Amino acid sequence: MSDDTIRLVTIGQIFRRRWRLLAALAVLGALVGYGISAVFPPKYTTSASVLLPGAWEERELLTQVDVATSSSVLDRAADKLHWPGVDGADLRDDVTVKPADGNIVTISGAADTPERAQRLTDRVAEQYVAFAARIASGETGPEAAARPDALRKEVQKTNRRITELADEADPGQTVEGVQVRTELEKMRTSLEEAMKKLDETSPATDKAGPVVMGLSAPPTGEAPPTTTQLAVGGALLFLLVGVIAHLTAARMNRRLRTEPEIAAALGSTLLGTVDVPGTLQAPRPQGGGALAGVRRLLDMDNRWDVPTPQRSGDEADRRIRYRRVCARLRSQLASSRGLLAVVPDGDELALRAAGQLVAEAKGDPLLRTVVVPMDRPTVPDRGTESGVVVVLSAGNWTAEELAGIAQACADGRHELVGIVVAGPVQDRPTRSVDQPPDQAAPALAAGGHVTGGSA
Repeated sequence: MSDDTIRLVTIGQIFRRRWRLLAALAVLGALVGYGISAVFPPKYTTSASVLLPGAWEERELLTQVDVATSSSVLDRAADKLHWPGVDGADLRDDVTVKPADGNIVTISGAADTPERAQRLTDRVAEQYVAFAARIASGETGPEAAARPDALRKEVQKTNRRITELADEADPGQTVEGVQVRTELEKMRTSLEEAMKKLDETSPATDKAGPVVMGLSAPPTGEAPPTTTQLAVGGALLFLLVGVIAHLTAARMNRRLRTEPEIAAALGSTLLGTVDVPGTLQAPRPQGGGALAGVRRLLDMDNRWDVPTPQRSGDEADRRIRYRRVCARLRSQLASSRGLLAVVPDGDELALRAAGQLVAEAKGDPLLRTVVVPMDRPTVPDRGTESGVVVVLSAGNWTAEELAGIAQACADGRHELVGIVVAGPVQDRPTRSVDQPPDQAAPALAAGGHVTGGSA
């Protein structure tokens, strides 16, 4: 099986066994996203297109984008909007200009209402077109727009003065009068030709000025991220964080899972594994209260990082495994003195296995169960017992904790006889101890193994 398949199986296992917790995290994330949308009100966005006639290179279009977002354009747009307390610098974050295909510049404006967004976009587009026209004429100051009209007025005034001088000249047909009127008419003609050439050559470039392609459309919805998007995004983010936290915790988990690791940590031999109907659960917190209720509600006491309990044999098969462990204990004991069955505190599965082991031993050997706290393990001093057998479940304890149990046994002058590992299995209907399974009878007769694996 590849690593990718293992990861997918692990994620599926997290969702299957921690769905209550993940659902609670998703709801919490949705509430956080909704709260963020309340703190930051939604905005509405609309756009206006400005056509730049002629042939434009890409760098020239980028220059026009900079012109449209310049302070000169935004300050003039803010003056036209007449919004209290809003200037060009405040509009900079709400105005976006992008070049589009076909020599088109798209101007977008964002505001807290659709009407304000539409007004902002239209005013910025108008001021951009006006400012671009002044740049094309070579004048960008505030008085630039009035200079051509003033010049025309001066020319008109001069024409009127020429007419007056022509009327004041000798009305007769003298040579001097005719010459004066001729010179004045030439002067009038020269002024008219100069004004005509000025009108024809006034643009500083051969490109026509920008044109606004209609007013912007009223926004029909909120600009992203909307309230719904924030809520959904918050739920997905919290769900992802929950899954990553589970994977990180599983990777950092130092609890021993295999029998060889457990035997090496305790420094003893494995006597066998026994089956206990049930599931592995994390140690429950002491007492009740709200925290314990929340843990039960979210099903956090059930372990998610252990394999699903397999279906083993029925009660008769499980008792056979216990009897084999008792037989191995009897073969290792040099005397008939009793043994201490040491069980870590909080290991409910191991405690049930120890009880069943005592029942199957029937006093041979004589077993006495002792629950040892894991924070400061202490084993009773040696008395009538001739050794210690440790009963525990896999995947619950670290090597340091198990080494503490071994040290506690040595402090009590007990010999560690062996280890019994309890594993969870799914229960099956009960049959008689002396009646083997139908399919397993030939295997047992030939020396095969009991259903569920060898002890």
